[in-house]
Amino acid sequence: MHYQDKLQVAAVQINATLGDLNANLERHLAVIAEAADHGVELLVFPELSLTGYGLGRSVMQVAMPLEDSRLATLARACGDMQTVVGFVEEASPGEYYNALAILQHGEITAVHRKLNLPTYGGLEEGKWFTHGNELTLAEIRPGWSCTQLICADLWNPALVHAALLPRPTILCAPINSASGIVSGDFSNEQNWLLNVRFYAMTYGTPVIMANRFGNEGQNHFWGGSCIVGPSGKLLAEAEDSEMLVTAELSRTDIAKARFELPTHRDADTPLIRELMAGYR
Repeated sequence: MHYQDKLQVAAVQINATLGDLNANLERHLAVIAEAADHGVELLVFPELSLTGYGLGRSVMQVAMPLEDSRLATLARACGDMQTVVGFVEEASPGEYYNALAILQHGEITAVHRKLNLPTYGGLEEGKWFTHGNELTLAEIRPGWSCTQLICADLWNPALVHAALLPRPTILCAPINSASGIVSGDFSNEQNWLLNVRFYAMTYGTPVIMANRFGNEGQNHFWGGSCIVGPSGKLLAEAEDSEMLVTAELSRTDIAKARFELPTHRDADTPLIRELMAGYR
């Protein structure tokens, strides 16, 4: 069987109105329609794209169970285009997750719950959300699959390694990164690009990073959404505005990168597991 070699992908760089689910839903529907007109097959929105970031105690008011009609509306709008949307999931009363809904064919095909909840600098997600405990792998098309990690998940190298061991074709990285939110000396703008290019090159896996652009209270979300190829080459990068960033990925290029640098093949998981025994 010969799989399709090319896949059209996109990162959405938009802002979100804090706590206004209906306004954010309408913006999502407009972008989904725009992406469909461009022939996009995989569309990635930023982290918490339906709610905004600095929610605090209002997490309860914006949380949605998976049966929420607004998620169903988005799923129907996507058609065959796989779309990754950020939202607050209500799993049970009082149990809330910073989550991604993976939408396709009119339904939610998978959900990723953020694993690494940051509680440093100006970040306090551990106060409001429950930690996820599973990785997610979703098929896009035959021969094409993706895994999702949310923002701080990518700053735990062990999580990235574990997520990429099943050999997904693409890594989706929705983030909410504001200038100076970690510290005045830590440049999110420079270090995020270094982060995603390193993982793309090391694992021969394209990365789609979708960040917000705009202000929320005192925080400025700097954008920088990008699509990185399997060799670590920057294929597309957003300007300082709300926009759709698109690129064409090649399965042949992914195969070549992984053949030349066989990180997956040589991972030696049994050895790593043995070396890590005894560490919490």
